Amino acid sequence: MPQSGHGHPAPPQSPPQPSSGGGGGFFRGGRGAVVGGVLAVVLLAGAGVWFATRGAGGATDPVAKATAGPGTASASTDDGGTDGGGKNGDTKDGDVDLRAEAAELNAERKPGEAKVLWLQNGGVDLPRNGSDVYGPWVFGDTIVKGMYRTLSGYSVADGSLKWSLDLRSKLCAAPSRASADGKVVVGVESGNGNAATCDSLQMVDLTTGEAGWHKKYKRQGVWDLLSEVAMSINGDTVTVGRTSRTDAFRVSDGAVVFGKLPGNCQPFGFASGPVAIAATSCQTAADDHKEQQIQRIDPATGKVEWTYRVKKGWEVARFYSVSPLVVSLKQEGKWAIMLLNEDGTYRSQLVGGSDDYTTTCDDDLVSAGKNLDNCLGVAADGQGVYLATKPTGDEPSNKVVAFDLNTGKAKWRATAPPGQTLMPMRVEGGKLLMYLSAGRNKGGGIASLPPTGGTPQMVLRHPVAAATVERDLFDPRIAWLNGRSFLMPVRISGIDDEDEKRMKSMVAFGN
Repeated sequence: MPQSGHGHPAPPQSPPQPSSGGGGGFFRGGRGAVVGGVLAVVLLAGAGVWFATRGAGGATDPVAKATAGPGTASASTDDGGTDGGGKNGDTKDGDVDLRAEAAELNAERKPGEAKVLWLQNGGVDLPRNGSDVYGPWVFGDTIVKGMYRTLSGYSVADGSLKWSLDLRSKLCAAPSRASADGKVVVGVESGNGNAATCDSLQMVDLTTGEAGWHKKYKRQGVWDLLSEVAMSINGDTVTVGRTSRTDAFRVSDGAVVFGKLPGNCQPFGFASGPVAIAATSCQTAADDHKEQQIQRIDPATGKVEWTYRVKKGWEVARFYSVSPLVVSLKQEGKWAIMLLNEDGTYRSQLVGGSDDYTTTCDDDLVSAGKNLDNCLGVAADGQGVYLATKPTGDEPSNKVVAFDLNTGKAKWRATAPPGQTLMPMRVEGGKLLMYLSAGRNKGGGIASLPPTGGTPQMVLRHPVAAATVERDLFDPRIAWLNGRSFLMPVRISGIDDEDEKRMKSMVAFGN
């Protein structure tokens, strides 16, 4: 991971300028070192649960078949009848019931440890190099994940399969959030093999698994065709951002909201959530897209409400938080974290000191998508910004550092147990929630800290007996919902088909 020196440079920004119009965009940037010693790759904080769950105990993936055409799609079961995406309890040949394995792990539980609520194997025949895992999205008592050509909905309580939808085409992009009424729009490929292009959209109802509208959008020009897709949902608008433009559609019916905007500055992605914060790129004479902006826009119209011009040569890497607005910037191996006020004016820049910071984001680990709001290792609220340091020592552990919003200076540090790391997820109920990784003979879990710091307190302690299962998940996403934690790897890939089917795709813990 590239790192910069520990000197603190002038904030990489210039005063905000009035905007005459435009839209916004959102993408996922690569890892890097934050200027001033702060490594910033982080989770979108203060914007709700960051869900990441897959599969359910004993159930697997494609059952229902989807017939998708422009503007329409339907789901039907294997027997030819349509039922909105699959029947409860449907399973696929070769599925493995993992309740016995969960029971064995629970039999070894120690006092104070949570239960393994359910487990799920991969269970899907994947292409040679495996598949990224998308989602999850949670609505009501259903948790939904996507993998390869399938979206599947599971019971949050027991992991049983509620529905499964065969998309016929490979998933290639997805927003980190669904709409408030339980709809999601995912990106799917058209064409096959080397001719496949991520240029189609499919809306799905998370409650029923019913496929809604389906449509293609145009990708043209070198910049557009070569760029990865960034998706977001803001209200009833889904945006599809690329290097050269963003197209926006209504989630409810697929109608066009806006497309390419006037001028040489175009959005390349949005942060999902109630407030639409965008990153835009301005084409220069050198055609290098290095002049960039941060904008707040109206997702229903594309109208720009304010624009902040980033200092030339710096690029918008991620939005770590929308409220407060915390932005990751990068420039040739350097990395800075900047805060803006609600009106888009400069607020502060974090002063990293001698610490190095680290986070994990989807695009560091998976092959598809460039969303900017799916990171683990940072959170923010009205009290501060919280970052994880890089693990060090013979028994590698780390710290969580809190920074003042107005000065950017560190306020306090909290230390993880030896051999484990703490990664901020979000702030809830006035407390910072963090994922404590599993160590050798040490279970992971969910820990918390008050805004004043102190010693981390366990909210949910995962059983030591399941530490190996937990450690085997590839850089898992962590979800926390109503006293339950869900862990899902960002990618499933094995040495052969059977290995991929056996790999754990989801682990759920709770009391």
